[in-house]
Amino acid sequence: MTTTDIINRLRIWAADGSNAEKRLAEIVLSDIEYASKASIADLALRAGVSEPTVTRFCRALGCDGIRDFKFKLAQVLAIGGVYLFPEPLVRDERDARIVGAIADGAANAMQRVRDAIDMKTVNEVAQHVVDAGQVYVFGSGGVSSMGAVEMQNRLFRLGVPIVAHTDGQMQRMTAAVCDKRSLVFAISASGQAASIIESVRVARQYGARTITITHPESVLAKEAEACLPFVIPADTQLYKPTSGRYALLFLIDLIAMTTAELIGPSVLESLRRIRVSLSSLNTNDPGRPIGD
Repeated sequence: MTTTDIINRLRIWAADGSNAEKRLAEIVLSDIEYASKASIADLALRAGVSEPTVTRFCRALGCDGIRDFKFKLAQVLAIGGVYLFPEPLVRDERDARIVGAIADGAANAMQRVRDAIDMKTVNEVAQHVVDAGQVYVFGSGGVSSMGAVEMQNRLFRLGVPIVAHTDGQMQRMTAAVCDKRSLVFAISASGQAASIIESVRVARQYGARTITITHPESVLAKEAEACLPFVIPADTQLYKPTSGRYALLFLIDLIAMTTAELIGPSVLESLRRIRVSLSSLNTNDPGRPIGD
């Protein structure tokens, strides 16, 4: 179901609507909390229009009437109000504040993983990677899609046969060709992504092992055999990218390093070959990370 952006419609009418639409839209946008509680008579009086005009205004916005209109305004405040009324930026010591916000966010995200992680589960997951004939990683959404590609990047160099998919239809098709030697990682910060949930169900139907990196209380977590908890907490710093990315990268690195140590010295040959192949690209500095 598509959600109507009532704020965008109000802004359009405030700029280009009829005189009555402009007055009503400006009044609502100037004080959404008031408008979400005001009676139809109060809104009509403040805008200098009739009550039937207010009713038509609400219906033209896609609402059933004034009650539905006020309900949707209340939803706007609950869901996205923080983006409508951000705290003013303080420019003093701006650079230090930005550096601190990013660094502290990353450190806190990784510390939460460190405090919550069960290395017994990580070792079991890594053993499944080692034993698998084919590994698939499904990611849906910005952070989760990035994580899927990054997991492929970390594990292929260990000699692990791995493919990442961020397209929902490809995930489902790939799940349909799984078998008992397949291992599927499903990454979703919310754990509600329909394509991921359905793909995990399909993969399990054909005998694949399934592991999720997601919110432990989500629908997705309950669909798989194992879950590595991945929770992105709310962040009131609206201008800063989410720190959840660092938590996900930490989890992926835990899996990658544990897998590498389980495989043992044989992974070194793959890493040596990659190093040699990159030497022709003027990246033969032995201190550089491989392929990064």
